[in-house]
Amino acid sequence: MSETPNAPNRFHEDKASYTVRGSDAPDLDAGVAAIRNVLATLPIRPGVYRMHDARGDVLYVGKARALRNRVANYTQVSRLTKRLQRMVAQTRSMTIVTTNNEAEALLLEAQLIKRYRPPYNVLLRDDKSFPFILLRADHDFPRIQKHRGARRAKGDYYGPFASAGSVTQTLNALQKLFLLRSCTDGFFKTRDRPCLLYQIKRCSAPCVGRIDVAAYAELIGDAKDFLGGKSTKVQAKLGQQMQAAAEAMDFELAAVLRDRLKALTFIQGSQAINADGVGDADVFAMAAREGTIGIQAFFIRGGQNWGHRSFFPAHTSDVPEDEVMAAFLMQFYEEVPPPRNVFVDRELTEAGILAEAMAERAGFKVALSVPQRGVRRRLLDQAKRNAEEALERRNAESTTQAKLLREVADLFELEGPADRIEVYDNSHIQGSHALGAMVVAGPEGFRKGQYRKFNIRDKDTMPGDDFGMMREVLTRRFARAQEENPDRVPDRDGNGWPDLVLIDGGRGQLNAAKAVLEDLGIEDVCMVGVAKGPDHGREGREVFHLMDGRELTLPVNSPVLFYLQRLRDEVHRFVIGAHRDKRSKAIGASPLDDVPGIGPARKKALLMHFGTARAVRNASLEDLQKAPGVSKAMAQGVYDFFHAR
Repeated sequence: MSETPNAPNRFHEDKASYTVRGSDAPDLDAGVAAIRNVLATLPIRPGVYRMHDARGDVLYVGKARALRNRVANYTQVSRLTKRLQRMVAQTRSMTIVTTNNEAEALLLEAQLIKRYRPPYNVLLRDDKSFPFILLRADHDFPRIQKHRGARRAKGDYYGPFASAGSVTQTLNALQKLFLLRSCTDGFFKTRDRPCLLYQIKRCSAPCVGRIDVAAYAELIGDAKDFLGGKSTKVQAKLGQQMQAAAEAMDFELAAVLRDRLKALTFIQGSQAINADGVGDADVFAMAAREGTIGIQAFFIRGGQNWGHRSFFPAHTSDVPEDEVMAAFLMQFYEEVPPPRNVFVDRELTEAGILAEAMAERAGFKVALSVPQRGVRRRLLDQAKRNAEEALERRNAESTTQAKLLREVADLFELEGPADRIEVYDNSHIQGSHALGAMVVAGPEGFRKGQYRKFNIRDKDTMPGDDFGMMREVLTRRFARAQEENPDRVPDRDGNGWPDLVLIDGGRGQLNAAKAVLEDLGIEDVCMVGVAKGPDHGREGREVFHLMDGRELTLPVNSPVLFYLQRLRDEVHRFVIGAHRDKRSKAIGASPLDDVPGIGPARKKALLMHFGTARAVRNASLEDLQKAPGVSKAMAQGVYDFFHAR
């Protein structure tokens, strides 16, 4: 059997795939035999290999300068660590892709690790994309805005910033300093007088002609200089303009320029990290303690500090620290464009290949180095201190969390501390826009990537029937679990069957949930109903309803009670937000959304021509054919949709 990986185009040339299956028995000899079968056909050239278990799931993704030599190492069992021996014992097949050089192999390896998240690879555990500042270039008066995701809009992107808060703070400063507009194009077109931002001196009001194109373009140029690290140039320019305005007796303009100069001075003074002369650089430092590794990243652009973030890679046990750092860097820069300088706190064996791969992705030379002196070394030392402090905090939090989970297990008589807790709640307004929600928590905290929303769609569920909604949600959740994972094996991301289920509600909700489990033949999932107790609405008086009919209460100052309240509050937050989004979408919905073949452009054309969706529905075929941009076939389709019923 062969498989062709879905790799980027540059890896399609001169590639080969091999998949050899051996025995399904989970033993070391079978794994070595499967690997040896592949060795007979392997070339001595760069490439990427994937190891699969008996089910075909990816266990590990690796890259090699010479595939045959690298894969042969896995047959020397006595030289492998215990971790790699376990991996070989599970291996039953391999997939090979050759590349033109080792740098391409490194890039492909990072892409495949991100796609498959194998359990034996070091993983960058961070599901958040990094925010950027976008200065658009598709308008006479360009807009400045926060941006995440794919870079489809035309303009200049500045980042990454460590957090949304860092972007917001910088955007606020830029608005005060350069008076750039942040409104949407639609809002911009409809203005006939300045908005509040103009009144509070955070916009130059180009929407109503308070500034012309040339003057606005000058502000844009200043903003680009500032974001590009030329703040001194901008400061000197503002100072000269303020002095000239004062000499010309234009004190009102001088006051405006003075305020902008103050804003710039404040920004420069608020930089917690001194990075003068560094230019564009990312700084990474590692700390390791008690089997956990933390990496601190500082983002420096144009000599300015754009924030820092802590990372805690997964699957780092028995992996050398320099390999952890190398794997982290490649996965990190799979999402983020590299700067010209990357500073790390240790020598990396594959530093040259890493720099080459990052340069290929960036389109310019990238220097990967370990600073020894000066400002760069001070930055690295500061990142190192932050890494150690962040790791210490995380370990302390993990210890506290582990203790809480043990106490929760004792309280609800679980076999051991829960690895996965699921919490459920419903939301609706008099039965409308009903939905259910699930949040997930584990030893590391909330697993937001595993939250789920359930639209209530069963016709037998009456509007406003909370018990019926809970039955539908849990039926769908556990019926699917039985179908997809009957053996209850947790996957590499912590998905699987819950050890504890919390239901927001009292005895009635819990009985509805119990009935679902009984119907599905599930007998060993612990469910607990969380009710507000006799003092309805008062924190600390919650009553916990157990499946055997017992009721428990906890002291108002109990840490376990606080933890369970946090779980309940999180599901409240999530389900209310999801319900609000659903209502908002329903308000903006149109009957035209359901017409086959009608996209946003045609929908807009019809509404502009007829005025309302009702008028489109009531229009004759002849009138529809007269609408601009609507063909006869499309007009017939719209007419048939509303009348052939």
